[in-house]
Amino acid sequence: MTRFVSAAEANRQFSEILGQASAGETVVITRRGQPVAQLVPIDRSVEDTGRDAAWARLLRTLEEGLDLGGGAFDRDSLYER
Repeated sequence: MTRFVSAAEANRQFSEILGQASAGETVVITRRGQPVAQLVPIDRSVEDTGRDAAWARLLRTLEEGLDLGGGAFDRDSLYER
């Protein structure tokens, strides 16, 4: 369902309108009766898929390591002066 509100009303009731959008409602904001902006809920499934893929890449990289072209070192050589 789409709800139309004036810019002044959107300003006064922003928190309420934001709650309605997060609940799935589309809110169109008008100025002098003409639509100027649209507040829509985010499709979380797309966001979650991207985040999950990023975590998988990060964990795989941490497990495999990165070849930075340098030699191997141990704790003792790290702290040698």
